[in-house]
Amino acid sequence: MKVAVIGGTGYGGVELIRLLAHHPHAELSAVLSHTQSGKDLVEVYPHLTGIVEQTVQALDVEQLAETHDLVFLATPSGVSKDILPQLVEKGIRCIDLAGDFRLKDPQLYPQWYHHEPASDAYLQKAVYGLSEIYREEIAQAKFIANPGCYPTAALLGLIPILKAGWIDPHTVIIDAKSGVSGAGRKQSLATHFSETNENLKVYKLGVHQHIPEIEQILSNVGQQEVKITFATHLVPMTRGIMCTMYVQLNEGKTTKEIIDLYHSFYERDAFVRIRPEGVWPATKEVYGSNYCDIGFAHDQRTGRLVIVSVIDNLVKGAAGQAIQNMNIMNNWDETTGLNVLPVYP
Repeated sequence: MKVAVIGGTGYGGVELIRLLAHHPHAELSAVLSHTQSGKDLVEVYPHLTGIVEQTVQALDVEQLAETHDLVFLATPSGVSKDILPQLVEKGIRCIDLAGDFRLKDPQLYPQWYHHEPASDAYLQKAVYGLSEIYREEIAQAKFIANPGCYPTAALLGLIPILKAGWIDPHTVIIDAKSGVSGAGRKQSLATHFSETNENLKVYKLGVHQHIPEIEQILSNVGQQEVKITFATHLVPMTRGIMCTMYVQLNEGKTTKEIIDLYHSFYERDAFVRIRPEGVWPATKEVYGSNYCDIGFAHDQRTGRLVIVSVIDNLVKGAAGQAIQNMNIMNNWDETTGLNVLPVYP
């Protein structure tokens, strides 16, 4: 199957290229970029020399429709809303790694993303691509709204216990930390080495664009409105996300019962790994992989549960989950092309 990557010169795009190079059923036959078109891909990323050597192309929707079966869009926010509908109308299946189709309410986009929304018809048709939760819907979808990196880690950690009704949904606090690659490859003072090295910064308190995305899915799963407290931090490392989440249990449960619940919920999910009691995951343990690792600490004294969820923001939080969704859409084994060990140390 021939696939293309639009926005292939960003970090999410080049991670798609890395993983697709090993995929047995998908051939990466086009890499497109508005800003880098005409360059050889190895000029942008020399590490691809002798492995993936293509000329970066400009977007031509008609030509893409004639030659490709599926397109990944790894563009900045606000770009894919205009491109994806053109591709879908020509029968190309699409997976959007930006945020343009994640929210169902169009009025939320100016407030949280600071741009106008995609057409309401497409927002309603979009299937949210949290692979382990919406597998059946993804299998039938024409296009996918791939989840954000923070929401992937947070939702996989929260959904099982929220769905079981074991927590007060009004007490969710998410303390989230991300490596600098989550900000993309563009130059910015906020991600400048001198600003981030040996420094820990909180940012976008109360205004992060992933807040409504997380609340939308938790409200859907919990069947009532859920509001969260969400604090994001920039950590001086390249990759990785850790979400440390605090929730109030509404009934007495042991740590063993909670772990058993998660084992049962994710029993058929190859990429979610549950830590045993007293063992908590670290970002290095999922580095470069499509795994989400989850651990727990139940404070009997306060009745609060701490859930720790870690992912690689560029893999499970972006490109890896997108390829996982491609596999589901094509009825291939979900792990195809993704069975890579985490890089350690």
